[in-house]
Amino acid sequence: MSDLRDLALSSNAWPFQEARALLEKRLKGKKPEKGHVLFETGYGPSGLPHIGTFGEVMRTTMVRRAFEVLAPEIPTRLFAFSDDMDGLRKVPDNIPNKEVVAAHLGKPLTRIPDPFGTHDSFGGHNNARLRGFLDSFGFEYEFQSATDFYTSGRFDQALKRVNECYDAIMDVVLPTLGEERRQTYSPFLPVSPKSGKVLQVAILDRDVDEGLITFEDEDGERVTQSIYKGGCKLQWKCDWGMRWYALGVDYEMSGKDLIPSVELSSKICRILGGTPPQNLTYELFLDDRGQKISKSKGNGLSMEEWLRYAPEESLALYMYQKPKTAKRLYFDVIPKAVDEYLTHCEKYPEQELKTQLTNPAYHIHGGKPPELKAHLSYGILLNLAGVAHSDDPAVLWHYITRYAPDASPETAPMLDRLVTYAIRYYTDFVLPHKVYRKATPDEVTALTELRDKLAAVPAEARTDAQALQNVVYEVGKAHAETFPELRAWFQCLYQVLLGQDQGPRMGSFFALYGVDESVALLDRAVKGEDLAAA
Repeated sequence: MSDLRDLALSSNAWPFQEARALLEKRLKGKKPEKGHVLFETGYGPSGLPHIGTFGEVMRTTMVRRAFEVLAPEIPTRLFAFSDDMDGLRKVPDNIPNKEVVAAHLGKPLTRIPDPFGTHDSFGGHNNARLRGFLDSFGFEYEFQSATDFYTSGRFDQALKRVNECYDAIMDVVLPTLGEERRQTYSPFLPVSPKSGKVLQVAILDRDVDEGLITFEDEDGERVTQSIYKGGCKLQWKCDWGMRWYALGVDYEMSGKDLIPSVELSSKICRILGGTPPQNLTYELFLDDRGQKISKSKGNGLSMEEWLRYAPEESLALYMYQKPKTAKRLYFDVIPKAVDEYLTHCEKYPEQELKTQLTNPAYHIHGGKPPELKAHLSYGILLNLAGVAHSDDPAVLWHYITRYAPDASPETAPMLDRLVTYAIRYYTDFVLPHKVYRKATPDEVTALTELRDKLAAVPAEARTDAQALQNVVYEVGKAHAETFPELRAWFQCLYQVLLGQDQGPRMGSFFALYGVDESVALLDRAVKGEDLAAA
């Protein structure tokens, strides 16, 4: 453990860099007075958990685990905090019984009936979905509810502090608002005693000692009520800063779009007498056109879509890679992420400890990556699905076991999962875009030679991917007039045999598909047959 900690202290893996900054800069190497280091992630339960939720919790967990390596003597906790006392502003598009929710707009989410009919409130339903979501990935966390904290009185001391610092908070917030909003802004959002709605109204009077605020209710009546025990909630930027102060949050990351909010909430936290948490600002995801992903636009890739085509570990790798760099989040990134994950896991056991600490597999699996032999890449499985013309995993396994006799669905469960994923991905995204072209006369000559040379490969070399690759190279070089660059030769093979512009190492593909089957495929191409047909 001492060697591990020493190496972690100098590791350039970003979770260790974040953990070191937390330990050295914020904590000064000491355990906080509250007895633990608190990591936090936020959740807005007006919608369901999504891929961004996964990314934030996954990345925060990576930093937490890294911190526990650096300071194993300091306990850590991770709060998944739900802002479920927020007033619902509009009816979500993806729920049933919209009229049930529409009748309660403006109320806290935990006081709106559940349109799904499964929980005591809409907020309760979405909170349960969040917990189920996080539990399905094995995250270690403590769920916390804003409603519980406000109504139980656990925020009362912090609310009193907000009341005491009211003027100072207004001084930092008002300059950030438009003229019209300034007229009604207040850190306090009273909950109407009549309608139950969270009101954005001006505060007419305050009693700091008694914890009272006076405001005008929706019907014009002047009301004085307590800010405690759920009588109000705070505007969200003030709420965020108050929460950091009240809980002593040490670490929380957020997206680039929230930089101004982080700055303002940090000022409010300091006004209250707290220290804002260390913050990592991560970049936002882009769609295939380079546009920011938006739930309202429906562009980009959803959590459910990624997990339909690839294992969750590949998504965790995607989240690990360069969190401060904007990345495209679309279907075509999936195969690459899967193959990179497999490569990292295969390399891990052979690496020295120092190198292991920079291996993403270490951080994805909390220092205990599985012993994983990939056998085959996801990309080559996609090509196999294409030439096999079958959506039956058993058909693909027929080829796989001939190529890798030690592999089976039982002995290689990850490979078995990838077979199913590859069939789905191929059927949905590759097949619709395949365009097979006919070979030119000069290409036919080269393909004919390749067919004949493959047919002549001795039996003992027919599963030797490198030997078959050498045959492919030999033929390509022999036809330099047709293919001045080998890249053109391989592109010919991809376009004519696979119906695409890019593809696998052809030697590996021929070994997997089988030399006899590959010879037959080449023969059909030479004869000008339609390779798109089964």
